[in-house]
Amino acid sequence: MIAIMVAAGTSRRMGFDKLTADLAGKPVVAHSMLAFEACPSVERIVLVTREDRVEEFEALARQYDVSKILSVVPGGAERHLSVWKGLQAAHAKGSDYVAVHDAARPLITPDAIEACLATARHHGASACASPVSDTLKRATVDGAVTGSVERDHVWAMQTPQIFLMELLERAYRQIMRQGAAVTDEVSALQSLGVSVMLTRIDAPNFKITLPGDLTLARLILENRVP
Repeated sequence: MIAIMVAAGTSRRMGFDKLTADLAGKPVVAHSMLAFEACPSVERIVLVTREDRVEEFEALARQYDVSKILSVVPGGAERHLSVWKGLQAAHAKGSDYVAVHDAARPLITPDAIEACLATARHHGASACASPVSDTLKRATVDGAVTGSVERDHVWAMQTPQIFLMELLERAYRQIMRQGAAVTDEVSALQSLGVSVMLTRIDAPNFKITLPGDLTLARLILENRVP
């Protein structure tokens, strides 16, 4: 399997660069890279970042001995464009399966990656996810509650999302032809009418979005059993 790691965001909501923010002694992005480095089924990693950060992330990969890095490539203005760039770089490797992971999810583990891959091998497409436990409400743009959302069978999507390479390439070729945009790869597969099976992840695997997320992630890492 080859992994595409998306690290081309601007961290607007964070107020500072979240990917290089310190998290338990390492940059956030290094935790993500090292999880895939330690996963036996991952052969190579394509890291997609902003054009002005390619050399910086190449240096980080060397610093943390991430030997599976195939290439660090410049991404696009939106996430789906970055994934498309990563797919083009990954295609030459010839792997049967491809994983797409948000670099800002540093709590991912090799075991979770392997579990998602096992589901993808059986069904062709899988995504890490967790069932929603919070009460969900609909509201107007100014915050007035208008109704409830039934949370049965509602899942919060995570990454990695893992697919047969041929399926994801076909989905993205269609998206690029149509000039459409998707926020994750499950949506891309749905555009082909392909079913995606969920892999339940009970361990924390949230995306670093706000400063408080770093504090919580640090506590989790410091208390994680090796």
